[in-house]
Amino acid sequence: MTTPQPRPLRILLQSITETALPESLAADPNNPALVTGVTSDSRKVQPGVVFVALCGSHTDGHQYLTQAKEAGAAALVIDSERASRVTVPDGLPVVRVPNTYKALAELSAALYDYPGKTLKLVGITGTNGKTTVTHLLEKMLRNWEKSVGLIGTLGKRSAGAQAYDDKTTGGHTTPMATELQEILSDMLSEKTEYVVMEVSSHSLDQYRVHGCAFEVAVLTNVTQDHLDYHKTMAHYWQSKAMLFKSLQPGKSAVINLDSDYADEFIKTCPQGVNVLTYSLENTRASVHAENLSYSITGASFTVVTPQGRTPVKLKIAGQFSVYNALAALTAGLALGIPLQTCVASMSQIEGVRGRFEVVTEEPYVIVDYAHTPDGLKNILNAARVVTPDGGRLICVFGCGGDRDATKRPKMGHIVEDLADVLVITSDNPRTEDPQQIITDIISGIRRFESSRMLVNADRRQAIHQAIDLAKPSDLIVIAGKGHETYQILKDRTIHFDDREEVQAYVQKTPVTPN
Repeated sequence: MTTPQPRPLRILLQSITETALPESLAADPNNPALVTGVTSDSRKVQPGVVFVALCGSHTDGHQYLTQAKEAGAAALVIDSERASRVTVPDGLPVVRVPNTYKALAELSAALYDYPGKTLKLVGITGTNGKTTVTHLLEKMLRNWEKSVGLIGTLGKRSAGAQAYDDKTTGGHTTPMATELQEILSDMLSEKTEYVVMEVSSHSLDQYRVHGCAFEVAVLTNVTQDHLDYHKTMAHYWQSKAMLFKSLQPGKSAVINLDSDYADEFIKTCPQGVNVLTYSLENTRASVHAENLSYSITGASFTVVTPQGRTPVKLKIAGQFSVYNALAALTAGLALGIPLQTCVASMSQIEGVRGRFEVVTEEPYVIVDYAHTPDGLKNILNAARVVTPDGGRLICVFGCGGDRDATKRPKMGHIVEDLADVLVITSDNPRTEDPQQIITDIISGIRRFESSRMLVNADRRQAIHQAIDLAKPSDLIVIAGKGHETYQILKDRTIHFDDREEVQAYVQKTPVTPN
């Protein structure tokens, strides 16, 4: 990892405040103090590190100001509203700011000399589809002979690498500001030119990408998710819109014209931003599709663009995959990638881990990350189209604990409508009672028919039951976890991989229970 060049404390702190600096710094313009790091984790404080106190959902960093001082913090950055209610230790510089998340991002970016303003960044936001779009666009850029890095749900992947590094992203779709700037600095030092990254609503609301300048911002869609955090859909979409508000004149916005929020995002774009739209069939869009056809192993269509029209064949299935392809292609064109390079690249992608991934055949078993009402609806509609004639669509699903509970009955209702057999189970229950989560899901089901509904809180057993009752012509969708290789329980996290469970059971080689 890149070691940042030590920065003068006085200059670094001046970047986050418009008010006068603490007297201990302002009195001596030649203060020799240097900053070697920035952190919001008091356990990582050491001499030369600035500690930024964040007000998180589970803990308040202002409780650890004294601990940070004792560990040798170079300075403390605190929330101006919290300042009067906490004990602020004496003897070191303290800067009060209106938003410590934004200050953390600015300090982190400044410490690494703003790598996010040198790299050509493409940010993809939206409820669903971000991971697939980043992978499609990464492939286009590589085939265009550009050095490109990737950051997202699966981790980070440096230019030229095949494997992911998921240790440095902290498990976040978009890393925290300190980790993000370090990753970007590393990529820049490796001569990376482009970085394609997923930008979550949490990260935007928490200013994690503050200090970055995006070449292109992409909107896939906006449907219900993360209301445990955002509380309202208005706050959710407005958080995502921050990515587009940050665009500078001459940069590009790529927006799904079929989204209910398309007009709002278009209005959000500053004057001088190049706005491109895409649609499944709306001919008013900059890019749209015609002559769509689907199979279990892919999709084909004709894409119509300002550069001409051409056939496209995807090795990833479903209508939602066509949307993702259109998003990536439109972003590629915005970057200047030739149309044929975009199309050829998309046809080479075999699929993305845990996204409509066919695990076995006879019966077909598909594993997907769909964990929102809209995502579940999309995956089941796509699966219905390719379910063999006379076959049933079986869906194994649950809902995560400690997350938006209002989507649980909606997801139950969606599966009741779209699947022939429902197998309701656990996802990542976290600290919640799995049975209560299942009860919430069932509350959205209108008719209880024992012939088409199974309930089993043990996810392994639920998957086995679905496979046991399936006929060769049936299709099973196991939704919710996708690429994940773990299950988060109340007291521990265990290894659990839906794909591994399916393959082991079909091959009669049981996975050792945790």
